[in-house]
Amino acid sequence: MTLIQVGIILFLLLVCAAFAVFSKSLMQSVVALGACSFLAALFFFLYQANIAAIFELSVGAGLMSVLMIIAISLVHSIRDQKGSRQ
Repeated sequence: MTLIQVGIILFLLLVCAAFAVFSKSLMQSVVALGACSFLAALFFFLYQANIAAIFELSVGAGLMSVLMIIAISLVHSIRDQKGSRQ
């Protein structure tokens, strides 16, 4: 792996993290965090840390993204139900 490949992955990781922090939409932030986890897993794979990469990909990009999307959906549905009662 060359230094250019590492630089590109780290730059994309930084861009995704900045987008997740400064995004106005929660869903966009969750997708950006999932992309960060995917890029971190790719970084681990390139450095032959296969177990860490698989764990990051399954837990970081997969499970955490799904749980955050479910939580955001539940909060929005509860907020919509309270708004319709008033």
